[in-house]
Amino acid sequence: MSEAYKALYRKYRPLTFDDVYGQQHVVPILKNQVQTGKTAHAYLFCGTRGTGKTTCAKILARAVNCESPVDGSPCGKCPSCLACQSGLNTDIVEMDAASNNGVNDVRELIDEISYTPTELKYRVYIIDEVHMMSTQAFNALLKTLEEPPAHVVFILATTEIHKLPATIVSRCQRFDFGRIDTSVICDRLAEVAEKEGIDVDEDALFIMAKLSSGGMRDALGYLELCAGQNGRIDGHAASVLLGVSPYDSLLSVAEAVSSKDIGAVFSHVASVCAKTNDISVFVEDLTGVYRDMLVVRSVPDYKKFIDVSPNQASMLEKAATRLSKEKLLYHIKTLNDALYLMQRNPSVKRLAAELALVKMCDEKLDTSADAVLARLSSLEDKAAIGAFSQPSAPAYTQNSSSDGKTKTQDVSLKSSAEASESVPNGKTKIESVPPTERIEKNDTSPEASEKRSARSYRKWGEVVSKLSTNQVSAVMYLNGSSAYEDGNALIIVFENAFSKTIADTNKNKIIQAVSIVSDGKYTEKNITFTYKENASNEYTLLDEFIKENQEEN
Repeated sequence: MSEAYKALYRKYRPLTFDDVYGQQHVVPILKNQVQTGKTAHAYLFCGTRGTGKTTCAKILARAVNCESPVDGSPCGKCPSCLACQSGLNTDIVEMDAASNNGVNDVRELIDEISYTPTELKYRVYIIDEVHMMSTQAFNALLKTLEEPPAHVVFILATTEIHKLPATIVSRCQRFDFGRIDTSVICDRLAEVAEKEGIDVDEDALFIMAKLSSGGMRDALGYLELCAGQNGRIDGHAASVLLGVSPYDSLLSVAEAVSSKDIGAVFSHVASVCAKTNDISVFVEDLTGVYRDMLVVRSVPDYKKFIDVSPNQASMLEKAATRLSKEKLLYHIKTLNDALYLMQRNPSVKRLAAELALVKMCDEKLDTSADAVLARLSSLEDKAAIGAFSQPSAPAYTQNSSSDGKTKTQDVSLKSSAEASESVPNGKTKIESVPPTERIEKNDTSPEASEKRSARSYRKWGEVVSKLSTNQVSAVMYLNGSSAYEDGNALIIVFENAFSKTIADTNKNKIIQAVSIVSDGKYTEKNITFTYKENASNEYTLLDEFIKENQEEN
């Protein structure tokens, strides 16, 4: 008869302290206590599931009874070790407090401990999930736990230490089992996969390790599940089998959002809904990706704080460069709000996900402070690199009309020789054209002199950044604005009449910012506001402004 199949987490359960992974702060102390013979009468092992609490309890139970311990671990060869491993010894008692949590169960245990061990040196009681015991049971155990017989050792294990009475905790030596690092879990999974002949790649191992949340038992369970398919297990196959979104797919969604491709966003959501995956799980996974990108943008040695494979790290780093930290924070908050809405009303999960992603594509659809901050960040980035959309400065020349009067006409400076577009009133409309061509200082030609007379104000980006930092509403009226110098005058052109109206209400702040940036060169006397769209009104104002300057000169 063939041997019964064992699950991987049972088959590869450590038998010595040296085989325990990820608990280096606990294992040396336990080994030293066994070596020196200074073991405690009661231990408390606490930590999340699958981190080795019960495993270490069983190893410690065998070690304190081993006739010849090896470096603090059970030898596995003496009669005591063989008896413990066979499972037939009655001196090591494992008790599940979830099903034996009443006061009567504890009274039976107290009655038993008065008897000496039948075969071993110590009678060891391993009480798992001890936080499930009732208050009466804890009170009954309290005195015995404080002063047990010399031949009894208690080992309590729990995942919820906060539910234990302080009186119980104070009578035990407490050991906290932390979550196991992802890299450590990956190494262990790779070792088990090699022994079992499982063909799995690095990306798949990282997915299993990350999904286990620091628990080795869960990770081995995921490996066993994925091993059920034939062929090589890659990252995509592991994602599908474990019900999570593939990492490259999540990065594709983030790329679609940064590119404002709303069609691709809806396509991704439809693909998720077509599968059995819960849309809320997809949003949680996407939130994790944005969190990873935030870490990449914030910390130079980001690999310490994210759980991804080297291949995924390179893709993540590339994706993170497209978004500022402010935008990443806004996206994370938007996704979290969507998750909250999904929990309150599960019937609108898809709608909540789609609305969140659309708002992430276009921050102008969201009026919250976080959305404004994200938009402000974009403006600051443009200001820093001088990427604002600015029309080139027009040059003004004096032309004689048929009636003998002199009219001021605007000639836009273009790199080509094409004429400017004329508007019905005979004036020339300002257009968005390439920046003014660079003019060498030693060029004294009339053309160069004319070009110098009107040019883009190079410090306008600095003015915009200063105003946007100190005034949230500046994001609205400065969007698409530009400025150019004409002799000793500065003309500020806003995107439309509405933007100029808002700017007029903030005129003092704008003039103050310009004055500071220009070191007092431009003040209220030589700064004027206008806007691009209403050509007739706009250039009447420009003409009047230039005429006034000419009269003063």
